[in-house]
Amino acid sequence: MSKLLKFYSLFSLSLLGSFLQAQKTKTHIAFINGVVHVGNGTVYETGIVTLQGQTLEMVMDMKGLRLNPPAYDTVIDLQGQHVYPALINTNSILGLHDADAVRATLDFQEVGEFNPHVRSLIAYNTDNKITPTVKTNGVLYTQVTPRGNLIAGTSSILSLEGWNWEDAVLKADDGIHLNFPVEKYMGWDEEKGMNLKKNKNYTEQLNKLHQFFSQAQAYCLQATPNEKNIRFEAMRGVFSGTQRLYITAFKAHEMLAAIQFVKQYSIKAPVICGARDALKIAEVLKTSKIPVILSRLHDLPDLESDDIDAVFKLPAQLSKDSILFCLSAYGDMESMQSRNLPFIAGTAAAYGLGKEAALTAITLNAARILGIDKQLGSLEAGKLASLVISQGDILDMRSSQVVMAYLNGKPVTLSNQQTELYEKYKAKYGIK
Repeated sequence: MSKLLKFYSLFSLSLLGSFLQAQKTKTHIAFINGVVHVGNGTVYETGIVTLQGQTLEMVMDMKGLRLNPPAYDTVIDLQGQHVYPALINTNSILGLHDADAVRATLDFQEVGEFNPHVRSLIAYNTDNKITPTVKTNGVLYTQVTPRGNLIAGTSSILSLEGWNWEDAVLKADDGIHLNFPVEKYMGWDEEKGMNLKKNKNYTEQLNKLHQFFSQAQAYCLQATPNEKNIRFEAMRGVFSGTQRLYITAFKAHEMLAAIQFVKQYSIKAPVICGARDALKIAEVLKTSKIPVILSRLHDLPDLESDDIDAVFKLPAQLSKDSILFCLSAYGDMESMQSRNLPFIAGTAAAYGLGKEAALTAITLNAARILGIDKQLGSLEAGKLASLVISQGDILDMRSSQVVMAYLNGKPVTLSNQQTELYEKYKAKYGIK
């Protein structure tokens, strides 16, 4: 290589480095003329959202506002596109498995009945192939949740981007997950078909649970126990109130038993997950001030006597009873189904909840229940600059098209293997 060519190569690299550095320093951004959905029910039809580094600086109506463009690194005119808070996926195994058929990739369940010390956090895979397909629809955070046994383990809240779990973690070890014993369950009988069957081990499981909690509670009353027990140590936050106790219970009698259980052991921050029969005990939930994380709405009702749309109407009915709830994709194939979280909210909106309340059910309400509402859940000054921009209604599968997303003030890559294949074969066959 000649000296002159070498000089130009070095000069070009220098220019490229300067350009990239300039891009990195563009941290003061203004989005103008967008329909801003704050997440708490407020909508600015012509709004402005500004980011300063990792935080939201200003969110307001643009009417009467005189913008000073030179004050910002970048000004983006959205021309009527919709701005939303980052959507939050609760109670999910997303990121804990890659292929259902390959056991070695399944990291959401451990052996043993009582595993409060098992942390889903360190099993989270940021290179999971499913995660990019979920980001494409505006879901940027997930509660990584263990499964199985009486006490499944400890969940954490992470973003869907990062080199590893240490990069992605937003709130480590937010709560412990308990699968409350089921007294009766739907089972198959050759003569009767699908019908309720009694759990023969119910009493034994309930007794084991009481024994574990009473021992753990006694242990946690000691500041410095003579002998350390890692399972009981993991329960300290549940008894002190610094961690939530997420209890999976679907039927009314199970939920009532779970509520009595948390009262007996003075659990300060309980949350009920699943909660299919929540409407039947609405007054008890309201009085107890226990929030619920509903399982996936895209499901059939449990009983033949129920309305076919009973599950779809549940969020609207709970809202009328002033019960704090959020929506989730909990159910079969929940990792893959997590991409449909906004459309689950859209179903709730169509069946009486309303669009803004449905958005709140996957943003601010989810953040409140998880204890991260000071950081996420709504577009308010001082919160993390995590937002989603869609050309259409993000809750409507027909018009939703997420075109931009920011996570902690940084742009999010919205491509995935599916979008790449779409573009590849569209080009191959000349489809416009």
